[in-house]
Amino acid sequence: MQSYLPTERTTLVRGAQRACYDREVVHAILDEAVYCHVSCSTADHGFCTPMVHAREGEALLLHGSSANRTLRALRDGAPACVNVSLLDGLVLGRSAFRTSVNYRSVTIFGAAEEIGERGEKLAALRAIIEAVVPGRWRDVRPPDERELAMSLVLRIPLREVSAKVRSGPPGDLAPDYDLPCWAGVIPVSRRFGAPQADPRLPADRKTPRYATEYAR
Repeated sequence: MQSYLPTERTTLVRGAQRACYDREVVHAILDEAVYCHVSCSTADHGFCTPMVHAREGEALLLHGSSANRTLRALRDGAPACVNVSLLDGLVLGRSAFRTSVNYRSVTIFGAAEEIGERGEKLAALRAIIEAVVPGRWRDVRPPDERELAMSLVLRIPLREVSAKVRSGPPGDLAPDYDLPCWAGVIPVSRRFGAPQADPRLPADRKTPRYATEYAR
C-alpha cells in the first residue's frame, strides 16, 4: 500500500488541495524533522510538548522523563495528536490576506503504547539518537539501569496520518497583480554550523565526521 487511507480525522477540509497521504512523502517529512509537537488532553488539562522523535518503519518513537506529564497521559490512554512542521519559505503576496508560508507538515492521530522491555527500550533509544545524529550511538555510553528507569519510551503506530504541503508563489487575486508592490517567496533553509567542542574535551580529541559533515 503506497498511501495512507484518509479517515474522518485526517481528511482535510480547509486547503484540501494541499493534502497528501503518500507514504514516501510522509516518511520523508518525519525523517527530516528533528522534533515534533505532541498534544493530548486529560480531564484537567490540555498539553502540547515539543519532543525529539524517530520514525521506525510504520511507527513514531517518543521518549522523555518518566515524570513527563504528556508522556504519562499518553501511556495511560489519552489519545495523541502529533504534528511535525518544516518551514520552507515566506510567501509575500500582494495583499495582506495572501501573505503565507511554504511548508511541509504531518499530523498523526493515535494511541501510544509503552515500550517497557529492556532490549526493546534500548533499541528505541538507539533509534532516536541515530535519527538525530547517525553514527553517534556507537561513541556514547549507553543508558545505565537508573537512566533507563528514568526514561519513558512510547510508540505510536502510523495509521491515521496525513501530510499537508504548500509550495510555490503567492496565489493573489487577479485584480491585485497590477498593484505596485513586490511579491514572491523568501526561501528558508536549515543550515548547521561548525561543531563547537566542549571546553573540557581533550585538545587531541578529533571531531568525528558525523559532526563535521552533519546535514539533514
